[in-house]
Amino acid sequence: MALVVQKYGGTSIATAARIKSVARRVAKTYDGGDQVVVVVSAMGDTTDDLIKLAGQITKQSHPREMDILLSTGELVTSTLLAMALRDMGYKAISLSGAQAGIKTDGTYRRARIVKIETKRIMAELEAGQIVIVAGFQGITDDMDVTTLGRGGSDISAVALAAALGAKVCERLTDTDGIYSADPRVVPEARRLEGIGYEEMLELVTYGNKVMQPRAIELAELYNIPIRVALSFNDSPGTLIHGGVSMEIRNKVRSVAYDLDVAKITVVGIPDKPGIAASIFVPLAKTGISVDTIVQNASINKITDLTFTVAKDQMGDAMKVTKPIAKKIGAKDVVSDANLGKVSIIGTGMQNTPGFAAKMFATLSEKGINIELISTSEIRITCIIEESKVKEAVRALHHAFEVEA
Repeated sequence: MALVVQKYGGTSIATAARIKSVARRVAKTYDGGDQVVVVVSAMGDTTDDLIKLAGQITKQSHPREMDILLSTGELVTSTLLAMALRDMGYKAISLSGAQAGIKTDGTYRRARIVKIETKRIMAELEAGQIVIVAGFQGITDDMDVTTLGRGGSDISAVALAAALGAKVCERLTDTDGIYSADPRVVPEARRLEGIGYEEMLELVTYGNKVMQPRAIELAELYNIPIRVALSFNDSPGTLIHGGVSMEIRNKVRSVAYDLDVAKITVVGIPDKPGIAASIFVPLAKTGISVDTIVQNASINKITDLTFTVAKDQMGDAMKVTKPIAKKIGAKDVVSDANLGKVSIIGTGMQNTPGFAAKMFATLSEKGINIELISTSEIRITCIIEESKVKEAVRALHHAFEVEA
């Protein structure tokens, strides 16, 4: 008898009818002879609704209380799913993150899992129970509730799969797998049968929001295969794994995009040691995540420094950066929120020339100007005008024959 961890997201359990449908899917897996641990998110837009509700009560930051508040969404779902399974005649029990033994550090709103004490879950499984765990949450040594950040239920599921020795973690959602591009933008995009951890991490970091990046990192660390598939049928989905891809002909596996990009440029700063640190250390302390960073070549010891942030962080980033720029003698600080990024991704790109040139030429043929460029060994990303992003995705998908 093997153990399977299944994770269901908010859209899959948004209504009572969908919860009952998920219960039937879980029961089918159990009837197949596997032990089953299910991790659930909050129903639909519950988390967003709770955040809005808190905003109507207070404009102050109350991280500890917010974590307790936000953790309630997953508790509702887990109990309802357990009830649905019990009504069908199955033994099922719901557990909070704390009851499931998920121990975290004390960082509210973005806690990290320190360890998982599996004794309670294993005892319930041995008693024949289907175990339903509230995702997204854990508890500190001081018995304070914490949450793992956006997409945290993915992290809960993969961490539990690793701790329990599951054969697979199934991420069951409203999409039937990972595609070579967003099918809403590129109708001819194809579903990938499999994708490596490294490629998948680049994909979710640079546009595809199907999973939380930290969950992919955990899966790679503990070699936990993840199957992404539809919640309501037996589609094969896409297997995220550590094996070597056999698809060597198409070295670009996917084209990703992200419209959540803003650019800030500090103009005319002295080119000397410590300047970059004087800007980025305060940004980090404020909790602002910086993505692409480009510093121009120095002319007469004067240069420009450009970096990108999420659009909703641009205002805070400007508030931090402007006084620093004045202090270090910069000429100006300018920003642009009308940007997006497009990326080509594939492990086959490693040590193979020509991909950057082909990408740049393809964008040029479409009259698309490149603002910034960033790369890794298996990814090339271009920051471009937001209104041109989807056209760029279609052009690159065709140019690299990703649909073939």
